[in-house]
Amino acid sequence: MPGRVSPLATNSKSGNSIESARRTLAARLQSAGIEEAALDARLLVGAALNLDLTGMIAQAARRLTVEEAARLEQYAQRRLAHEPVARILGMREFWGLPFRLSEATLVPRPDTETVVELALEIFRELPTSGRRPLIADIGVGSGAILLALLHEIPEAFGVGTDVSLTALGTARDNAAALGLSDRSGFIACYYAAALSGPFDLIVSNPPYIASADIANLSAEVRDHDPHLALDGGHDGFDAYRALIPQAAERLAPGGALIVEAGQGQAQGIETLLTAAALIVDRSPRADLSGMPRAVSARKMPA
Repeated sequence: MPGRVSPLATNSKSGNSIESARRTLAARLQSAGIEEAALDARLLVGAALNLDLTGMIAQAARRLTVEEAARLEQYAQRRLAHEPVARILGMREFWGLPFRLSEATLVPRPDTETVVELALEIFRELPTSGRRPLIADIGVGSGAILLALLHEIPEAFGVGTDVSLTALGTARDNAAALGLSDRSGFIACYYAAALSGPFDLIVSNPPYIASADIANLSAEVRDHDPHLALDGGHDGFDAYRALIPQAAERLAPGGALIVEAGQGQAQGIETLLTAAALIVDRSPRADLSGMPRAVSARKMPA
């Protein structure tokens, strides 16, 4: 029995060129209430046809093959079910670098680049001359934060920890793809428990969503990001309470801890940092929406 014919795979002269397929998909996504429908449609068409933007423009009038249309329709159905484009494509760009994803890793988001920005600013102030700087990323996930920092600090060595072996494998693969395997290592442990240090920088984007709030997240996050990387306990601070004292013990004198914060959490995180004998010496760094996103503190210099 023949399979169902895709709405993107008709024999009519309209609706099956690359340009018309893109427009049709954008309209379908927009009708389903999906934000950035036009961008998502362009990315999915490009992935289905293995074309970049220049190629799509140059071949705009070319008709899709039956195989291309079927592949695009599969992507369309997944996006209409609110699966993020990054999950469909299996990768996401972060800090201008490509990162492969897996079911055990969060999709890296632009807001998290705020942590990288602040970490780089603080690193430039650290007294690390004459020795190799050491960086740790607690809860490394895909490796986005750690590998972005290593990309920007070529003299540094970095270690990423995670409780998920799948996430560690993903981060290790991303390190290899970016040519950073020789300057990075990955360890399975609970936060920083297996690390000894001392580290000049420790960074983390821990789970910080209050357990009861997870049900209210967007379907893209709630249904597709790993809950282990989202659930911060009853008040969203469980991970901070665990990792901050561990990180404080493993920082070098004058070293810094930088963590990502959720909505309304910056002040509470600063209280935990101070309780761990760390010095909060600057205001949190806001993301593009103006929300305090990256919170930092230093260990007392020797």
